[in-house]
Amino acid sequence: MQLITCPHCGPREEVEFHYGAAAGVAYPDRPADLDDAAWARYLFFRPNPKGALTERWCHSAGCRQWFTVQRDTVTYAIVPAPSEETSR
Repeated sequence: MQLITCPHCGPREEVEFHYGAAAGVAYPDRPADLDDAAWARYLFFRPNPKGALTERWCHSAGCRQWFTVQRDTVTYAIVPAPSEETSR
């Protein structure tokens, strides 16, 4: 089982966490004006490069806090994000 380090609780099993979204993706300015195709582009169509991605995760079965990590899409290594600029 993969261990993810919660910044509030320490290392925990992956099953305790919930993936949120890619960090740094801006919410649409006027969501009511988007048609279905535009919502689909916003929700589902993202670049999927090899290497490190910055993501938001929630410790849903623990402290319930959201935090930002970098996950390598090749090795699945998960490390804390290098800065708090992407935290909410």
